[in-house]
Amino acid sequence: MVRMDADDQARAGTSAGVPLTGEPGGKTFFGQPRALANLFSVELWERFSFYGMQGIVLLYMYFEVTEGGLGLDQAAAAGIVGAYGGSVYLFSVLGGWVADRLVGSERTMYASAVLIMLGHISLALLPGVPGLALGLICIAVGSGGLKATITNLVGSLYAPGDTRRDAGFSIFYMGINIGGLLGPLLTGLAQQRVGFHLGFGLAAIGMAIGLIQYAFGRKNLPESVHYVPDPLPRSKYGRAIAVAVGAVAVIAVAVATGLLNPDNLADVVVGAVAVAAVALFTVLLTSKQLDADERSRVLSFIPMFIGSAAFWALFQQQFTVITIYSDTRLDREFTDLPLLGDWTMPIPWVQSFNPFFIIVLAPVFAALWTKLGDRQPTTPVKFSIGIALMGAAFLLFLPMVGVEAVPVLWIAVIMLVATLGELMLSPVGLSLATKLAPRAFPVLMVALFYLSVSLGTALSGTLAGFYSEDNEAAYFGILGAVTIGIGVILLALSPRISRLMRGIR
Repeated sequence: MVRMDADDQARAGTSAGVPLTGEPGGKTFFGQPRALANLFSVELWERFSFYGMQGIVLLYMYFEVTEGGLGLDQAAAAGIVGAYGGSVYLFSVLGGWVADRLVGSERTMYASAVLIMLGHISLALLPGVPGLALGLICIAVGSGGLKATITNLVGSLYAPGDTRRDAGFSIFYMGINIGGLLGPLLTGLAQQRVGFHLGFGLAAIGMAIGLIQYAFGRKNLPESVHYVPDPLPRSKYGRAIAVAVGAVAVIAVAVATGLLNPDNLADVVVGAVAVAAVALFTVLLTSKQLDADERSRVLSFIPMFIGSAAFWALFQQQFTVITIYSDTRLDREFTDLPLLGDWTMPIPWVQSFNPFFIIVLAPVFAALWTKLGDRQPTTPVKFSIGIALMGAAFLLFLPMVGVEAVPVLWIAVIMLVATLGELMLSPVGLSLATKLAPRAFPVLMVALFYLSVSLGTALSGTLAGFYSEDNEAAYFGILGAVTIGIGVILLALSPRISRLMRGIR
């Protein structure tokens, strides 16, 4: 996720779908192909705008009108945030389809980035619920399209065997986390000092900066970025348009009739993602194009999918429950600070703990796995530990139940434990999907990992509806214990899962 979540890991670790034709030499960016600077910039500012907006949008929804907000019900607002987050990953599947079958990765990414900017402008300039709805829809669709394509563009800069490749992705990865770190800090400060719309405006400006720089550097990208791997025949355009119009019409009717509303939006997204996941697993397991080993590997991914969804259902609550907790339970008041005097920390700043810890700890984990080599834990064991750590992070809320003003450092400790769990699960999750993928369906397995993140993110919104200050002990205790239990079960199953993986670690 203001962290290197699953989609960020995807951007920092794969490049499937575009022929790799980058050439060494010429002007460089830290020794890398010059075009990396443009992709680094658009990604940094996209993450700045994405997490900057997400840091304040929940507050905007449930703050009273007199405080600059919309005055929505807190539980419904948290559900909307969860549904929005889950929808981003669903739209990444759509973005991948558009890139692979219609216009290629580069045009899809550029149009998606423009759509993201327009979404932030809508939030900044259009008042009330219409501005919120239009803004979130544009950002969700745009972010999904960008997630599905920008990794391919980075990968296209390197020819096969180019030794700069890993270093280039590492530089790109730093852009992700720098943007995720700075976004909540600046938009949170703007919201506190001036108001929500300035915070959204900063997100729009950030996205515009990235786009402007990228537009000037588009010519430096290799021709391969315009490659369409599997062009949709012209004869099928009508069917695709009909399906798209029909889907929009169904959603419009559901909203107009009240069948789809803020109170059930997260639940609807959860259901849609669950159905999509079952359908994809069914397609894979029943396909005659899979041999016995490939079918076994797909089966091994089922418990990993469930574990991943459980992890993200808790982790993504930093944008729902933990935001509410920071607003109502955290002692953000500091007195007699040098130069500042008495100062109140903005609520969204809590969301910058995670990317800070990622930047510090990711190199440590990378060095650890490199040193251990073949002695490092298998992927199912890493998943198990990561899930258990996430559950343990929730249990750390329990000592603060009943404490009137929770210290900021306590939340920092909780986010540290959660980040340790993320580093055990997120970096290896997408990699695992690519390794387990059948030869005939490499994209579908990656889509399944995205769907596990989508399912967990949407669930984070549904679960947030059960949170209140009066039931903190039950909420954090039950979710933490259940998640640790899932980790323990997965650990117990890890030898069998490893056997089903047929030689994949």
